[in-house]
Amino acid sequence: MDDVHRAQIVLAEHLSAAPLIRSYRLEQALGLPVSRRVWIKDYGWTPSGSFKCMGALNWMANNSDEIGERPVVAHSSGNFASGLAFAGSRFNKRVTIVMPESAPQVKFDLTRSFGAEIQTYDITTDHETQARATLTAAIVENQNGVQASPYDDPYVIAGNGVGGVEIGDALRHQGRSVSHFFCQVSGGGLLAGHALAIADCFPEAQIVGVEPSGANDFQQSLAADERVRLEKPTSICDGLLSYDVGEHNWPILRRHVSQVAAVADVSTCRAMKWLYDNHGLKTEPSGAITTAAILHGDLDLSGDGDIVIVLSGRNVDNVAFQTWLAADGV
Repeated sequence: MDDVHRAQIVLAEHLSAAPLIRSYRLEQALGLPVSRRVWIKDYGWTPSGSFKCMGALNWMANNSDEIGERPVVAHSSGNFASGLAFAGSRFNKRVTIVMPESAPQVKFDLTRSFGAEIQTYDITTDHETQARATLTAAIVENQNGVQASPYDDPYVIAGNGVGGVEIGDALRHQGRSVSHFFCQVSGGGLLAGHALAIADCFPEAQIVGVEPSGANDFQQSLAADERVRLEKPTSICDGLLSYDVGEHNWPILRRHVSQVAAVADVSTCRAMKWLYDNHGLKTEPSGAITTAAILHGDLDLSGDGDIVIVLSGRNVDNVAFQTWLAADGV
């Protein structure tokens, strides 16, 4: 938590807190008593449209001297790309990102808008070719670059954890308690940071990781009590397709996360439509999956405290969004 509080100071120079919004409609949909509330932490309001700029800013600040004039290099499905590009623009650092050629156009556009260079690879064959890792390593070597991890790094985890502190501060100021906290898990940078902060603020809260059923490496990892790697994770949630959780993330997740909800893509589509119809929010699948977990996950939500869900990002192309809305009844 000391690392997270230090990251707070860094982020305060560059970001305002993402809003924590009460959802009366979710309270109604879940049939909660009037004493309990549901809150959405919406990272779609950040400059990069997702939570990723928090960890990226803290990483950049703490590595700025080492980076010097060298380029920063990373691979990303898109949200860390724009987050790191934003951080690079704030610290005047060159950034090169390796992204899937099939990434949403909005993520390409956002990343380039902050001045980053992009190189692409074919994600459909990456489990066989390891093109992502090979291309990233080649850029680092050829350009004498400094590589940033999207999730498997203490500074990234601490930066992401600032959002959890914001949640805790806002709710404790209102005298609220938390019974359940739902957060996406892929590589684990978002959930690890938030789990540290939520466990510190609300020790009684059940911290639930949420991932696609076709990319449930973390669920399998908890069951096996060791990190499990998936050879080919599949889902419409392009931001939740890491092969496994990071080495730095795993001990934190293992200690603080009590359960995992593995969500089918069709449920995520329904949640995207629900958020659009009820809150006017256009969300990417990875952002909506936590809403899917509480609406369609058949989970035990009993308790006395509030429920908090993380909406991790809203970077989605309109054509794909409309397609997924139409698929909500499939």
